[in-house]
Amino acid sequence: MTTESVKLPRNPEPKEWLASELSDQRIASYKPFNFVDGEGVRCSLYVSGCKFNCPGCYNKVAQNFHFGQPYTQELEDQIIADLGQSYVQGLTLLGGEPFLNTQVCLKLCRRVREEFGDTKDIWSWTGYTWDELKQESEDKRELLQLLDILVDGRFLQAKMDLTLQFRGSSNQRIINVPASLATGDVVLWDKLIK
Repeated sequence: MTTESVKLPRNPEPKEWLASELSDQRIASYKPFNFVDGEGVRCSLYVSGCKFNCPGCYNKVAQNFHFGQPYTQELEDQIIADLGQSYVQGLTLLGGEPFLNTQVCLKLCRRVREEFGDTKDIWSWTGYTWDELKQESEDKRELLQLLDILVDGRFLQAKMDLTLQFRGSSNQRIINVPASLATGDVVLWDKLIK
């Protein structure tokens, strides 16, 4: 296989893809009380829509911005109620692409912070890298500041490794967001094993 025939994800220019132009504010699915989307028991919200188009994406159906159901106040209230359970560690945002659905994700994350402060953590997966997000639109930068953990980077089939913690390919990183924002350098999650 030649390098020319290897398909790669799309690479946007800074501020090329805007949630305000792309998002239909739809949800692919909501999975309460799961153990796979981050540390501990989590409530996971899968938003609809992603433009990275990573070959081998495990959730290809959620790339469509029109897929799924509209995000509703009732769903948000249910997520908050589920997060209120003492055994739930936090919220996880996946997709699709959370940073192309900031209308939904910002509203929910702000409410999580209002209701729970820092007692519940917020994880998000994104195809964007940390450096790309730092150059992105204001809504994306605001969402980043509300997170505790960011799993960054596009899924790359050539770097796929199913033994990695919470990641599909070795280029992706699990980033401690508050520590990284405070130091100005990427600080990896301190519980990283592999």
